[in-house]
Amino acid sequence: MIRVGVVGASGWADGSHLPALAALEAFEVTAVATTNQASADRAAAAHGVRHAFADAGELVAHPEVDLVVVSVKASGHAAVIKAALKAGKHVVSEWPLGVDADQASELAEAAATAGVVHAVVLQGHHSPSARFAADLLAAGRIGTLESVALVAEGAPWGGSQISPELVFGLDPSEGTNILTIMAGHFLATLERVAGPLAEVSARLPRTHDHVLVSGTERTVPNATSSHVLVHGLLAGGATASIAVHGGNGPIQDAFLLKLVGSDATLTATPARPGTYIHWGDWDIRIGDDVLALPGTYRTVPAGVRSGPPANIAALYQEVARAIAEDRQPHPSFETALRHHRLLAAIERSAAEGIASKIS
Repeated sequence: MIRVGVVGASGWADGSHLPALAALEAFEVTAVATTNQASADRAAAAHGVRHAFADAGELVAHPEVDLVVVSVKASGHAAVIKAALKAGKHVVSEWPLGVDADQASELAEAAATAGVVHAVVLQGHHSPSARFAADLLAAGRIGTLESVALVAEGAPWGGSQISPELVFGLDPSEGTNILTIMAGHFLATLERVAGPLAEVSARLPRTHDHVLVSGTERTVPNATSSHVLVHGLLAGGATASIAVHGGNGPIQDAFLLKLVGSDATLTATPARPGTYIHWGDWDIRIGDDVLALPGTYRTVPAGVRSGPPANIAALYQEVARAIAEDRQPHPSFETALRHHRLLAAIERSAAEGIASKIS
C-alpha cells in the first residue's frame, strides 16, 4: 500500500486527485494539507483521511506518508517539492512543474539526485482517446502524417473578464495562464498523439491590457497573453498549426484536431460538448468512418467518473507500477522539463519574431 499525502486538498485536488486515489487499491490517502487548519479538517473529514495539517512541511515529514501530491498554485510547487525530495518521498506534481523552464530544470535535477519516483500530471498522456489516436497513426491508418491542425478554446483565460480566484494568474511570474495551463495541456496531448514538436514560430497576442473581475466593477491589469498561435514542425517531418483562443467561457466547441495523412485524415472532436482535449473522450473519424474506442484503452476502475479523475487515476496506476518496478513513470519531471522548454521556445519565438528550436 502506497500512503499518500495531498498538499492543496481543498482546491483542484478535491474533485480530481482525491476521488482518483480513493478508487485505486494500491493507494491510501493518509494525510491532507491546506492553507489553514479548518479547511484541512474539512477536507480530511470529507474524504475519510486521518491526518490534517495547515503546514505542508508537517505533512511531508509525517512517517505515514510515502508519496506527496503537490496540488497548489504553480508558484508554490518548488517549495513543497524540494521539501518532499529532501525527506526522501516520492512526488506527484500538478502541471506546470514550476513557474518557468529554469525552475523546472532545478526541480528535475533535484528529483534525479533524490532517487525517488517523480511524476507530473499531464492528463493527455493517459487519455484513452489520445492513446487510441496515437496507435492508429502508428499502425498506418492514415498513411504518413503530413500535417496537424488544432483549434482549441482557452477560456477561462484570455478573455475580457476573469474570475476572482484566477486574478493571480494575470501576473506572468505566477506561471498560471493561457500559455502554461491551457496551451500547455493541449500541446502535451497533441504531442502524445503526433510526436514531439522540433521547431516553432509563435505569436502571443495580448488583446486586453486590463480585464474585469467577474461579479464586480473592478478592473485589474493583465500582463499575460490572450491567445496562443503556433506554427511548427514535428520531429517526424509533419507541419503543425495550433490556435488556442482565449475567452470568458463557457466552453462550447472546446477543440478540433485534424491529422492529415498521405492516405486519409483523422478528425477528433469532444464526445461531450465543452470538454477540453486532455479531459474527456473524443469522437474520432477517419474519413467518413466513426471509430469506437476499444474497451482495452480504459484501465481505471469503472467507478471513476470520466474527466480529470479518470486520466489522473491512470497516471497513479503508472506511478504504482513504477514504484514496484524501481523505475521512473511517464510523464516524469524530465518529461515536464522538456515541455517547459517547448513553452519557453514559444515565448522566445513570439518575443524575437523568429523560428525557435526546442532544446
